[in-house]
Amino acid sequence: MGSLEPFYALGMALALGLLIGLERGWHERDLGEGQRVAGIRTFALIGLLGGAVALLTPHFGIGLPAVAFVTLAGVLLVAYVLRQQRIHDAGVTSIIAALLTFTFGVMAVLGHELLAATGAVVTVILLGSKPLLHDWVARLRAEELYATFRLLLISVVVLPLLPDRGFGPWQALNPYRIWWMVVLISGISFAGYVALRIAGERRGVLATGLFAGLASSTAVTVSLARRSRDAVPADLLAAGIIIACATMFLRILVVASIVRWPLAAALAGPLLLMGGVSFLAAWFYWRRGGSGGGDGMNVRNPFELRPALIFAGLLALVMLLSAALVDRFGAASVHGLAAAAGLADVDAITLSLAGMAGRELALSTAAAAILLAAVVNSLVKSALALGIGGRALGLRVGAALLIAVLAGLAGLVVMGR
Repeated sequence: MGSLEPFYALGMALALGLLIGLERGWHERDLGEGQRVAGIRTFALIGLLGGAVALLTPHFGIGLPAVAFVTLAGVLLVAYVLRQQRIHDAGVTSIIAALLTFTFGVMAVLGHELLAATGAVVTVILLGSKPLLHDWVARLRAEELYATFRLLLISVVVLPLLPDRGFGPWQALNPYRIWWMVVLISGISFAGYVALRIAGERRGVLATGLFAGLASSTAVTVSLARRSRDAVPADLLAAGIIIACATMFLRILVVASIVRWPLAAALAGPLLLMGGVSFLAAWFYWRRGGSGGGDGMNVRNPFELRPALIFAGLLALVMLLSAALVDRFGAASVHGLAAAAGLADVDAITLSLAGMAGRELALSTAAAAILLAAVVNSLVKSALALGIGGRALGLRVGAALLIAVLAGLAGLVVMGR
């Protein structure tokens, strides 16, 4: 190290200790003197101790930090036992935080300043989020917990085990790519569900359309259209359905950008136009519908293993059909497949064509086919709103989505010139 570098490193170790100690001192501010395991000064000294031990390590050997860590743990354990005799508190959070502070001090001096600072900030956030985290755990349902485990299973455990190469006719079936796309869609859907749960189910149809639209805009359309029987204003229901459709347009763009960035660039103009027009229409109907609101929608947990497997099969079929049609009839046949796929879902065809864009398919062809699927899917939602919610709701949703679709197609034509 240079002449001043040790001072900077020790200063960072001290600062990280002060940061964690500030949170712990504030959290235990109501305890009397001597009733804390460690206060702000102690945490600062622990961070400085870690830095000093790291500075001495080249002279005394690599085992010095481990010996110091165990010694510190023993001292903290004695302090904890003595505290237990005065205050019956089984919490060991402050002890763990103190050991982390020592570790961050060592890291800061050994050249891992950014990691140490990041770890300290994350530690402070976790320590200060106790009420929020406990509230989330209290509100967590069993099916949500198991859904989280399943999502981790398919992403962290299953995905790395799959081969990343083509199989079957035309080498069209890539197990890794298919399952990665399942993970992608499941993750987006689960994020939408979590967002809706955090916002609450009684925050109105706009929150329902925005958050649940991440999971399934079709489900939002059906659910809100059914509520027309409960005398909810058609303008308000239309706003929720349209904002869910606007979310779908943006979701397509996000998925395409993750899989194939040049394709996302080609789709950005039309999809942003369609989304922007839809958001404006939703705002217009929301203003006309007044400030009253519904109770939101009780959306089922979107991640279950069976639907994920069904989606994987659908995606594999779409990929196989896409490759077969391109090989047999050329790129133009993909548009018919996209229109047929859009009757039920846009995610599978989006992921399939995104994987082929720039390779088997030209970017412009893939972009036009994805937009066609989005247009067909929008028309299906308009028909659902009309058939389930009645003429008033159907006309509102249909008019807004028709304008959005025309705007997107116009954008595609302009950008294609």
